[in-house]
Amino acid sequence: METSKETTAAAPKMDLIIYNSMTQQKELFTPIVPGKVGMYVCGVTAYDLSHLGHARAAISFYILYRYLKHLKYEVTYVRNFTDIDDKVVTGLNGLNEKERFMKEKEIKMRRMNSLNESYDIETLISTQIINNGCAYVVEGDVFFDVEKSPNYGQLSRQRLENNRAGERVAVDPRKHNPADFALWKAAKPGEKSWDSPWGQGRPGWHIECSAMSARYLTFKFDIHGGGIDLIFPHHENEIAQNRAACQQSCVRYWMHNGHVTINNEKMSKSSGNFLTIRQITERYHPLALRHFLISAHYRSPLNYSVMQLESASDSIFYIYQTLLDCEVALSDVFQVDDGEKDRISAPAQLCFKNLQDEFYARMSDDLNTSHLLTGAFQDALKFINSHFNMLKKKQPKNQQLVMIGSLRKIENKVKEVLKVLGLLPRSGFSQVLQQLKDKALKRAGLVEADVLFMIEKRTTARKNKDFSMSDQIRADLSTRGIALMDVGNETFWRPCVPVCNPTAL
Repeated sequence: METSKETTAAAPKMDLIIYNSMTQQKELFTPIVPGKVGMYVCGVTAYDLSHLGHARAAISFYILYRYLKHLKYEVTYVRNFTDIDDKVVTGLNGLNEKERFMKEKEIKMRRMNSLNESYDIETLISTQIINNGCAYVVEGDVFFDVEKSPNYGQLSRQRLENNRAGERVAVDPRKHNPADFALWKAAKPGEKSWDSPWGQGRPGWHIECSAMSARYLTFKFDIHGGGIDLIFPHHENEIAQNRAACQQSCVRYWMHNGHVTINNEKMSKSSGNFLTIRQITERYHPLALRHFLISAHYRSPLNYSVMQLESASDSIFYIYQTLLDCEVALSDVFQVDDGEKDRISAPAQLCFKNLQDEFYARMSDDLNTSHLLTGAFQDALKFINSHFNMLKKKQPKNQQLVMIGSLRKIENKVKEVLKVLGLLPRSGFSQVLQQLKDKALKRAGLVEADVLFMIEKRTTARKNKDFSMSDQIRADLSTRGIALMDVGNETFWRPCVPVCNPTAL
């Protein structure tokens, strides 16, 4: 269980429309406190390695967080991961295995600048929910009484009399209603436990999120996010707990991301049809994975395929190579005085405006990232590619100044878009480009010496006018995801989408 609280100041500058799962419609985002946002997101349960579904949820709400900051809201962002749960207790083979998963989660959370803090679940259960007559104790277990929650099912649209929660596990005959759920579970022999007024035990799955959100955001906050599979029973039970503890409890906007699927079936650990983040990033760069995960709207299902990852990897290579070439070209020109930096051409102004308008239009329409890196974004990259080589040509200083200002204006806007999407590398473009090449070689089953040997062999074939051999070498490499680029008298290579389907993971 962990939290992260990051803030930035200033006033928001434009409207944001988001889909509210509670009302099942798009709504204008209006925070409870003007200019400030309280946001809570349910994280992973640490009983196995994280899979692509977990990655999608994390990235979707991290983009929301970054966009809110971009709009100059002051954001308090709280997220959790669960280290005590039935699946954690029963699903791991020994303490060492659990510690391995927990260590991996801890490392990932630390990389996201997370903070570990404790909070008091016991107080929430005893002095607020039980004392308000909404829970009962049976043999060391504490159950929430759903009959005391008149609006139970409001989020999931499930009627209490048709509630199927009891079908998930064997119905406990001690419950007043099969849908009643545990706030506190009595410890079984050998389980990790804590002392409580009801004896040794541990928290139920749902109560931890209520306790964390109440402590750091109060019972009234703006956004609660998570995967669509958490709507019932998890988020439904959170709502019931919160209202039992505080009648004024209110989350303004409930947001849920769609599933990642494989062969159009939901990716899940329980069904065994899942790929871990570790498996994917052994073969593809993490930024290629991020690009793939934002290629569909966050609420839509996203079907996994190797070719989509290949395409995503190819796209970010092109983006980063363009920006690196631009940086190099601009570093080679003379320094521009501050008063001359804003001189840009009419085509650059139009390119900038189109990219800015499309960025805000799509992001403010319920974070529609699905086509954000096409259209005006691609036009901006084409503008950069068509102009930076012109800096090397002799031209009047006035034209040179306009060219420099235009390139810097478009370059900065492209980087701004990438930053909000989490696609702007911290280590610099050159390092990531090399990592992308290394991953491509690994997928192709080659080392760079193999490619350089084939380039030399092809060069010899071309000198001997053996164009059939030359074409065959190029074609063989392209089927393995390696493209040869002839520039003047030299040949370079870069990753590409394989001509035929690569071997699936």
